[in-house]
Amino acid sequence: MFDRIIAFLKDLPSGDSAAAQFGPEDPRVAAAALMYHVMDADGVRQDAEWERMKELLSEAYGLTGTALDDLVVAGGEADDEAIDLYAFTSVLQRHLDAAQRVEFIGLMWEVAYADGELHELEDNTLWRVAELLGVDSRDRVIERQRAKAEAAKLTGKSLDD
Repeated sequence: MFDRIIAFLKDLPSGDSAAAQFGPEDPRVAAAALMYHVMDADGVRQDAEWERMKELLSEAYGLTGTALDDLVVAGGEADDEAIDLYAFTSVLQRHLDAAQRVEFIGLMWEVAYADGELHELEDNTLWRVAELLGVDSRDRVIERQRAKAEAAKLTGKSLDD
């Protein structure tokens, strides 16, 4: 009986659900913060970028509803408070292998291209994140081309640079 009571108490949500569920060393928060950063790099947050970021986080981490909303909030708050990208890339370096880091760069390209265009500040942000993650230029460019082609299919626009 005491075990059931303890289990019940552990399952109660705390007052700040985003902070309670997602800590500063959580790679999911680092990923969300970097996606926020690239989405906001050009100074304009498009609905398509916002929705694509949420879709990618949901698919990558199997989160929906409140849990997804909490992750998005935690990522946004982390990005707002950060002084550099290293805080996030170092967390991902510790949790992702080389192939997963390349895949993550591909996801970030998808966010950048979600609005049908790529701003030079988004491109620069992706270059810096890839460098910090140890993703080589060749893999970064391959992921960029893949995301660009996929975005062209989804938007129906030619995305020539």
